[in-house]
Amino acid sequence: MLLKILRFFNLSNGEDDQDVVLENVKNNISFRGSNLWILACAIVIASIGLNVNSSAVVIGAMLISPLMSPIVGAGFSLGIYDFDLLKKSLRNLLNATLIGLIFSTVYFFLSPFKETQSELLSRTSPTIYDVMIAFFGGLVGVIAITRKEKGNPIPGVAIATALMPPLCTAGYGLSIGNFSYFFGALYLYTINCVFICISTYIIVKYLKYPSFQFIDEAQQKRIKYMITAVVLLLVIPSIYFAYKLLDEKKFNYKVDNFINVEFNSKGYAMVIKNIKTNTSPKKIEVAFLNKKFTNSEVKQLNKSLENYGISNAELIIKQDTTDIRNAILSEINMRESNINQKDVRISQLEKIISDNKYNNTTLFGEIKVLYPQIQSVSFSNHEFYQETDSTQIIPVMIYQSTKNLKAADAEKMTLWLQKRLNKKQVKVFAEIN
Repeated sequence: MLLKILRFFNLSNGEDDQDVVLENVKNNISFRGSNLWILACAIVIASIGLNVNSSAVVIGAMLISPLMSPIVGAGFSLGIYDFDLLKKSLRNLLNATLIGLIFSTVYFFLSPFKETQSELLSRTSPTIYDVMIAFFGGLVGVIAITRKEKGNPIPGVAIATALMPPLCTAGYGLSIGNFSYFFGALYLYTINCVFICISTYIIVKYLKYPSFQFIDEAQQKRIKYMITAVVLLLVIPSIYFAYKLLDEKKFNYKVDNFINVEFNSKGYAMVIKNIKTNTSPKKIEVAFLNKKFTNSEVKQLNKSLENYGISNAELIIKQDTTDIRNAILSEINMRESNINQKDVRISQLEKIISDNKYNNTTLFGEIKVLYPQIQSVSFSNHEFYQETDSTQIIPVMIYQSTKNLKAADAEKMTLWLQKRLNKKQVKVFAEIN
């Protein structure tokens, strides 16, 4: 029974030829020519996505980024003890990292929008969960690379392990002179690189790829000790950050409970709520539309914080009308900025829908005049996959008629549709009943 279960998890099933896999890994390591252009464009796209707080654009950049190749190459080289390949992989990864930092820094320096969006902020404090995502994402990636049928995991791995966003966020930190953002994002980027590399090393060892050169047991131990030291160096700070994140969430939960009981349940209209957890003591800043509190009431509310499990914190009730007005205006401006970004995204989506939508009724009426034998038509855009792994979107017309169009008529129909739809290419097909 146990053997049957183990067969289900046997990675040797469906494994590609190891020489072919290694050759593919080696060929994709270098950042020259097209790879360099793709990386530079992906960096700019990811930076724009982070700048305008668009998750969809950031995901698109992650999908086209070739950054994983040298990391996987480093993992393979460690697994087979090919140190020349390791040097080449690390050199190319360093070059790619520097290119990413330069392009993202220049973009954010020139960009008129300097606000720290949530997409940027989320990449500045990595935790143990980021370590787990990088490790298990890397496992999926290298398993897919070693299969004959590559399948669908690779795009998902590119999104999950997220190499591009932290690199671009590091560039953002440099451009605004915020080294806390820079080092935090660079730390996340390092975590992703190292743990993808380690997961690759583990799978290469598990699949028993032959060693490129013989090394003695003492050298193998040194490599394992080095890997262990790097893992500890990266994991321990991430556990601390995860603890801080958990502590912050607990604190916010207790504050929300305090506010609901002491203010919301009594009908006080709150216009400002600002929680600062990175100060000592922590600060809870609130302001109300009409309600005014006396000094004794504020002191009593501060004392009651302990009853809600809130320690080392200070409640600050803003009652100066000028401060409240400025805070409200700042909040309104921030919300308007978010609304404008959503309007831009909606406009982009509407254009995509418009470009992919055809008025079948109108087109059928015009075609019926030219070709009375046609009984029905349908128009839509279709993706055509090519040998170069690229796709081309081409409008397609499918028609039903009492008899198929002659070749000359079909050609005239195609030319007319190209002019009518203002498309460079159109395909016409007859539906066979």
